[in-house]
Amino acid sequence: MNSYLYNKKSKKELEKDLAKEDFPRITISFYKYIQLSNLNELRDIFYQDFINLNILGRVYIANEGINAQISIPKHNYNNLLNYLNSHKTLNGTNVKQAIEDGLSFYKLVIKVKKEIVAFGLDQKNFDMKKVGKHLDPLEFNKQLSNPDSVVVDIRNHYESEVGRFKNALVPDVERSQDLLKEIKTMLKGKEDSKILLYCTGGIRCEKASSFLIKNKFTDVNQLSGGVINYAHEVKKNNLESEFIGKNFVFDARMGEKVTKEIISNCHQCGTKSDSHTNCANDLCHLLFIQCERCEDKYKGCCCSECLEYKNLNQEQKEKRKNQFLDFNKNRLMGKIKPKLYKINKSN
Repeated sequence: MNSYLYNKKSKKELEKDLAKEDFPRITISFYKYIQLSNLNELRDIFYQDFINLNILGRVYIANEGINAQISIPKHNYNNLLNYLNSHKTLNGTNVKQAIEDGLSFYKLVIKVKKEIVAFGLDQKNFDMKKVGKHLDPLEFNKQLSNPDSVVVDIRNHYESEVGRFKNALVPDVERSQDLLKEIKTMLKGKEDSKILLYCTGGIRCEKASSFLIKNKFTDVNQLSGGVINYAHEVKKNNLESEFIGKNFVFDARMGEKVTKEIISNCHQCGTKSDSHTNCANDLCHLLFIQCERCEDKYKGCCCSECLEYKNLNQEQKEKRKNQFLDFNKNRLMGKIKPKLYKINKSN
């Protein structure tokens, strides 16, 4: 990778740059499972071309394809579509616009990965030439009422906690690497049922459906375009939304409202809330749900210990750094995004 093809500015500098912009941005996403090669060279080409379009966001490329969540100036949107369609491997890529716009990304990051979705699957466990049947939102709604259907959330618990389809099976996992194993266990004995899969934008369902087909499930279906496309179609065609709550997204917005219902609770006091935040303590940054009252009380921290450490001066922080890291490691039990209310009952 060429040394200049990455961001060198601080977050504060990037925020100032965004504040100076006098044009609207839109947040979009796209993915495509397609065989790619010369990944490091391709990464640099994408980086330079995307910078020229003033794109911010996160893009992963792997031998199996590309996965992108990006923010682009509205006036460059058609230029991006033309760019994708002119690319021999990305021609025909389906691009989805966010349900709600807002400040989503500060910088452009493009990385070469082993997988574009981190399931950690061995190649023998799926075949991307054999994936589930794609259902549009209307057909998906219809199949939800089928008593033989089993609807499955192909997302982690912290995503489904704030929004999900009614009566969906929700895997209780914190890492994508554990997701498909858990789903296979949950669906044991239902190999001949009509399986309805959904995820944020469709990408996880593609590989998940292939995995289930490989494991002898006979009727695997997936929501085309994911929750993002579903929400747009519900609004456009005045359909009844069977998805309730908020669609979690992996950017600065943290979520997009699909319906007005709040189905989750503050992890600190238990009141209704669906606002995810990262702990304001730089040594923690735990992702959790926090209501406005607790945000004020804990100043954006996930617990009183984090707040106490955050309020120390720099010299005090250095002295207590290792002690706090040990406390946090034991408290979180090695989890990445744990259910805070289960480990932090003292507050």
